[in-house]
Amino acid sequence: MLHKYRSILACVPLFVASWLVSASAYAQAKPQKYNTSKQPWSDYTVHQMDRPHPEKVKTNGAVCTKPPVGAIVLFDGKNMDAFTKPWALKDGVMVATRRSNHTKQSFGNCTLHVEWRIPAGREVNGQQGGNSGIFLMSRYEVQVQESYKNVTYADGQAAAIYGQYPPRVNASVPQGQWQSYDIIFEAPVYGENGIEKPAYMTVIHNGVKVHDRQQLHGPTTHKKLATYPNTHPEKAPVRIQWHGDPIEFRNIWLVENE
Repeated sequence: MLHKYRSILACVPLFVASWLVSASAYAQAKPQKYNTSKQPWSDYTVHQMDRPHPEKVKTNGAVCTKPPVGAIVLFDGKNMDAFTKPWALKDGVMVATRRSNHTKQSFGNCTLHVEWRIPAGREVNGQQGGNSGIFLMSRYEVQVQESYKNVTYADGQAAAIYGQYPPRVNASVPQGQWQSYDIIFEAPVYGENGIEKPAYMTVIHNGVKVHDRQQLHGPTTHKKLATYPNTHPEKAPVRIQWHGDPIEFRNIWLVENE
């Protein structure tokens, strides 16, 4: 009888291991869902998986605009002196390597130009593998993502104002090609009683306007509604997100607006 129980107990670890493997495979195969709140400004919840995706449009990829007179050059392929962290520098390209990077200077109203690409051949699945973001004032994110073939929630695809608005159209080009964002940002205005004027953002992706002075509902959040805090700085650094993926960047410049 003791021998019989020993046989049963010996099978338990194998059964548990098998169940864990099966559960893991099921979790990966099952579409990811989020139990989030409905957005008051749309008919959808935050990160709703079946929210309609924008129509694809054909573009030629990055619009390589040179810095205009008076622009602040943040990265020209030579050094990363404008940033707080020394990410990898390879052939004139800044490669995200570890932790998010911030500009040393702080900015409010501005026009920001940045070119980026996801390395060709890198495996991308949903939000994993090709993820980064450009944060104005370190708070308001335009998503960097592989969205030419990869499918994720609409308010988290390339050029989305993350967690708030998908782009009007999908102007992405194939993975491995350079892409560009031109972002016109209007900082929120605060008074003695808190928020007086919300932030606004215009985004041009590969030469296509995908957000037209879109009102923002607060700083970027994950899995919950954006809201404005009680206090807010007048200026803050631009942040480039590190999400564990070696996203590449070049030709980054900024013009301060009134």
